[in-house]
Amino acid sequence: MKCIVTGGAGFIGSHLVDLLLASEHEVTCIDDLSTGRVSNIEAATPSPRFHAVQCDIRNTAVSQLPWKSADWFFHLAGRADLVPSIVNPEDYFNVNVEGTFRALELARELGVSRFLYAASSTCYGLPDVVPTPETAPCRPAHPYGLTKFLGEQLVMHWSTVYQLPSLSLRLFNVYGPRSRTTGAYGAVFGVFLKQKLAGVPFTVVGDGSQTRDFTFVTDVANAFVSAAGSKVSGEILNVGSGNTYAVNRLVELLGGDRTYIPKRPGEPDCTFADTKKILGLIDWKPKITLEEGVARMLDVIDDWRDAPLWTKDTIAEATEAWFKHLGKSQ
Repeated sequence: MKCIVTGGAGFIGSHLVDLLLASEHEVTCIDDLSTGRVSNIEAATPSPRFHAVQCDIRNTAVSQLPWKSADWFFHLAGRADLVPSIVNPEDYFNVNVEGTFRALELARELGVSRFLYAASSTCYGLPDVVPTPETAPCRPAHPYGLTKFLGEQLVMHWSTVYQLPSLSLRLFNVYGPRSRTTGAYGAVFGVFLKQKLAGVPFTVVGDGSQTRDFTFVTDVANAFVSAAGSKVSGEILNVGSGNTYAVNRLVELLGGDRTYIPKRPGEPDCTFADTKKILGLIDWKPKITLEEGVARMLDVIDDWRDAPLWTKDTIAEATEAWFKHLGKSQ
């Protein structure tokens, strides 16, 4: 297949690129490198079946691509941090909503047979039911979750109105090698790995009893490829690990002391995907346990040596807007 991967130099996108190439497909990566890294696609670059186009998805034209038609289109480009979305919602709307619209139109022009969208489990907000099914109401608590949900609505609309065969995968707490090591305060793994390298206590939010559906990145990449190869269309599918794990358990696996910071308003006590739908419709299931995934992360911990070291004070400063706005909305 001729495959387009937007955000292909990013965390999840680069793993997807590697998997598609390993499966003998041709791949064009579209990435403006605003958050993606060239190092993420170093292994792919020598392949004659790999093409890289440095461009913002909002401005990408078919004339810039190596092909005038394609088979599979994976849209993973977007803004991914929660905290900055509160400070700069316009940027998130432009990239995550308008960017998805442009990706859909580019896919239509290319005549693709499959469109896969990377949605987010943050659309559920504070879920009423766990494990959370796809039928649960969507109540995003911050602009990031909202813009990813709006992008998903565009994808489902294009699937219905323009008969663009599409699937939206709602991803739960993805972690793994190549996850972001710089920039805004964000995912717990990046924060903790740098703290472990520095020999300082892990900054645990609340009391650490909250649980997350930590899903390893290679399982997520496999879900995208399996979904693309299926005949299922017009569906929204949760992608999770099949379990939910306490943050305190993550600290135990990483090994180290801990200190505690205030619980943030609008964050769920538990994220846990109900995956019965995807397991029933697609030939896929998660394989990597948290224990195995953490061991793999510790193998590449040096990747976080130059990452920012977050402390109680710097986290409080970075999340000030979170408490200011989301605290009032609860």
